Amino acid sequence: MNNNTVIGLVLIFGLFIASFYLNKPSEAQLMQQKRRADSIYLVNQAKREAEIKAVARDRAISVAKEKEKVVSSGKRLDSVTILRLTMKDELGAFAMAAVGKDTSYSIENDVFKLQISSLGGKISRVELNDYRTWDQHPLALMSKDSLQFGLSFFSNNRIINTNKLYFQPFWPDPKNAGQPVIKVTGNDSVSFGMRLFMAASDTTIDPGKYIEYIYTVKGNEYMLRYSVKFVNMADFVDPATKYLVLNWNNNLNRQEKSLNMERMSTGLYFKYSEDNVDNLSETSDEEKNLKNERLKWISYKQQFFTSTLIADDFFSDPKLKVATLPGGNHYLKTMSTEVGIPFIPKDNKTVSMSMYFGPNKYYGLKKYHQDLEKQIPLGWGFFLMAWINIYAVIPVFTFFGNFGWNYGVIILILTILLKIILFPIAYKTYKSSAKMRVLKPEIDELTKKFSKKEDAMKKQSATMDLYKKAGVNPMAGCIPLLLQMPILIAMFRFFPSSIELRQQAFLWATDLSSYDSIYTFPGGFTIPYYGDHISLFALLMTISSIFYTKLNDQMMGSQQTQMPGMKTMMYLMPVMFLFWFNDYSSGLSYYYLLANLLTFAQIYIIRATIDEKKLHLQIEANRKKTVKKSGFQKRLEDMAKKRGYPVKK
Repeated sequence: MNNNTVIGLVLIFGLFIASFYLNKPSEAQLMQQKRRADSIYLVNQAKREAEIKAVARDRAISVAKEKEKVVSSGKRLDSVTILRLTMKDELGAFAMAAVGKDTSYSIENDVFKLQISSLGGKISRVELNDYRTWDQHPLALMSKDSLQFGLSFFSNNRIINTNKLYFQPFWPDPKNAGQPVIKVTGNDSVSFGMRLFMAASDTTIDPGKYIEYIYTVKGNEYMLRYSVKFVNMADFVDPATKYLVLNWNNNLNRQEKSLNMERMSTGLYFKYSEDNVDNLSETSDEEKNLKNERLKWISYKQQFFTSTLIADDFFSDPKLKVATLPGGNHYLKTMSTEVGIPFIPKDNKTVSMSMYFGPNKYYGLKKYHQDLEKQIPLGWGFFLMAWINIYAVIPVFTFFGNFGWNYGVIILILTILLKIILFPIAYKTYKSSAKMRVLKPEIDELTKKFSKKEDAMKKQSATMDLYKKAGVNPMAGCIPLLLQMPILIAMFRFFPSSIELRQQAFLWATDLSSYDSIYTFPGGFTIPYYGDHISLFALLMTISSIFYTKLNDQMMGSQQTQMPGMKTMMYLMPVMFLFWFNDYSSGLSYYYLLANLLTFAQIYIIRATIDEKKLHLQIEANRKKTVKKSGFQKRLEDMAKKRGYPVKK
């Protein structure tokens, strides 16, 4: 082999390597190919399900004929034998698990009690230790009569669903063996298992072949581990399987006094894998088929509590649905989830995930670093509203709440702190309002001078010139409202969902997270858009808002007379608040009431420190100075010139 041949081979090899790297698909292309393959697989899976259902129908006919033949021969069949005969053909090696007794086993830790049912091997009830329902019953996030939870997969041309099969208990820790109730506290943890055995014959099981659910619970945690193990099951799971199908359906129990408020705060939330948190509508029924999407977790969120399933890897091609149950006050909504869990059949294969059953506490959810805290409504996606709750409201609630203080007092402290922070701006605003009161006689003179409708532009220009020379900002009265709006809206969203306020009594209110009622109309009488009761906090808040509007009107002086339509709207708003807040969080109405009362005190304190005579002398001194025209005033003058009005130099 000469040098030219060697060089040629090296060049060819180099070109081959370069071509390989240049034509190598990107991560995005690989992901797209993977999703396309998964989609084709799911389509084929659906076709196969249809074929299997057709085969099942043929089998059912065959079993019926076999029963007929046995009966015609004169033999008697008991119900269990008939069921097993039917199930053997329908479930194959899983037929033994079709018959059994539904027995419950319990795991109790410091924060909840779990019941695990032999039927389906699933958690059938979750009861929180530290919380009660509004009518003081045990608070259950899940209950057996309204729950479905199971895995589906193909086995020898059959569709197997674990939800209706009977498991047998297993205790990984020998010291707990045979105990129907296992308890754990502190930092200790405990595991409990349920096994679904394969049939070795018509009457015996194979102890070496089973599906095992392992639940691992820590003593002081709302989060638990859930593992699914397939042991020596390669022959019983279709080798073409890529996904196990998980079905989770649950009717959520009512927990709170205000059914309407709780329903409006209940929804199905989910997090895209390595992406944002999203949710189905909380105010209407909705269904989503997120084909080719991957989710990190799925959560059935109520007003103050949540039940969440978190994948170690991801959930594929989710089908999600939320609907309001018609009639009755026991259930809120029904939630339904169908997802694929990545799975490759092997003799021994484990799929793991986590479950969270607990309160919607901001710091409690945030510590898991899964964005679970984003289920808590902190504002309508506007960062400033969320910051107010994250860096002001929640820290104050948490800090003083840890001392066991009453939350009515804590809300008072929060209101005072916010007023102190905003005091410098409020002082400047009130000072500007005082200047406008001093200028009111001159404004009235301008109103008389330009009384004709066609002189409106002249009047506006002269008024702006007066304000500019006097150093008055005519929009100053709007600044407190603009500053308070993000705070009010942030709390409007957060207070009704703040678990810190749940069932916290203050004065006549028994629950600051719900409405207070001093009188309920008899005979089920209801005022449209108002309700069937009178909320005293909402009523006091409305009255204080009317007084605040009147006081602000007096402070603004001539400015209000130029905007009569705005004046009417300002008096109408408090009346509208009465209708909105009658069925809302009493803690929120109480906060708005405090904010108004502290504002009154603030106004009178500032008024006592401002000498309006000195202020008038200062304004007169300002008017003698040369004042640079603002851009707004220049635009007004330009408009006046175009209309032929004389403009003062």
